[in-house]
Amino acid sequence: MEQYKAVIIGGSAGSFQVVTRIISSLPKNYSLPVFLCLHRLKHVRSGFVEALSIKSTLPICEPNDKDPIKPGIIYLAPANYHMYIELGNKFSLSTEEPVNHSRPSIDLSFISAAYNYKRKLVGVILSGANKDGAIGLKKVKENGGLTIVQDPNESQVPTMPNACLQVMKVDHIFSTNEIIRFLNKLG
Repeated sequence: MEQYKAVIIGGSAGSFQVVTRIISSLPKNYSLPVFLCLHRLKHVRSGFVEALSIKSTLPICEPNDKDPIKPGIIYLAPANYHMYIELGNKFSLSTEEPVNHSRPSIDLSFISAAYNYKRKLVGVILSGANKDGAIGLKKVKENGGLTIVQDPNESQVPTMPNACLQVMKVDHIFSTNEIIRFLNKLG
């Protein structure tokens, strides 16, 4: 299997339970950084990391601007910030205008990660109510990375996975259990 260096996961409406299941399944010695870009209420600053941390054996944090990226950590895009993954293995946060009515924008995080990691990136799009993430996942594929969407038939809100399927041929359409099995083989 290709030696991947990072996993990026995007989701919105209906994805919280799936994300919780995925991160709770990752082993304590997982060797890749995992980037989570999830649409959430911008005025709710606290509680989200804590809610996810209860279920995870890996540390979860919201990165600060210019923080270095380390393996074995789950990084959650902070509420109301775009999260870019930069060359030099660090984060960049911005409060530029929302993209697809969203900040953080899944597209922007995925595009920057695709540019940085090329074929060493796994991109995953989960349930969501808008098209944010479709262009980003397409960029992951164009840069040689591996692309996965949650099975729209299983998604609570299938708009986001379906948007990806309309703009590209994804590598895998997986159920939550299949996503979990695949990611566990990587790290």
